[in-house]
Amino acid sequence: MSGRPEAAVLPSPLRAWLGPVAVLAALVVVVLGALYAGHGEPGTVDRWIVDPTADSVRPPWRRVALATDFLGEPAGAATLVVAAVTGCLLLRGPRAAVFAVVGTGTAVAAVTLLKPLVGRTIHGDGNLSYPSGHTAFLTALALTVALLAAGRPGVGRAAGASLVLAAALVAGAAMGWAQVALGAHYPTDVLGGWCAALAVVPATGWLVDRAADRLDDRTPGTGRREPE
Repeated sequence: MSGRPEAAVLPSPLRAWLGPVAVLAALVVVVLGALYAGHGEPGTVDRWIVDPTADSVRPPWRRVALATDFLGEPAGAATLVVAAVTGCLLLRGPRAAVFAVVGTGTAVAAVTLLKPLVGRTIHGDGNLSYPSGHTAFLTALALTVALLAAGRPGVGRAAGASLVLAAALVAGAAMGWAQVALGAHYPTDVLGGWCAALAVVPATGWLVDRAADRLDDRTPGTGRREPE
């Protein structure tokens, strides 16, 4: 151990635009939740995009959709998180590992709490659909990994921002497609889950950094991190 504090999980060059993005994403989650609260049918936007109640995807794409869906199931999600934590411990350190767990866990907890509050259903009253937990999880995990990669030495602001944006878009689009193709969610549920991750992960990263910085200040042999 060198005694040098671990680098921030939320890179300072990206904070200026991640804050407004998180606020806008949270607003979208709230607006969509209010629009579809208590509904049990697809909205106009959902019908315009695709028939969201039909499980119509056929092989070989059905196998792809099911494999993608598995990544959001408990076993698949746990495997991904363990892999991310292991990589963080090997490459970055405990702060990054905590962020990988807390960032994804908070996103999943947020959508889990929102579902009964909104009360939107699909395929019957017992299937709460808004926002999509699978989409929120995979997007949150992609965001945490991308933010950690963007904070590596030598990664510029433009490259870091592009990496974070691309990771969020690819993960959200992949899982969102799978959920709609399998008839598990409406397209607007997917958008809500994606935005929930965009809102929660930056805030979680900021909190992890604040808590870790305070711990570093109280630990002998460590000081504040050098400016990034």
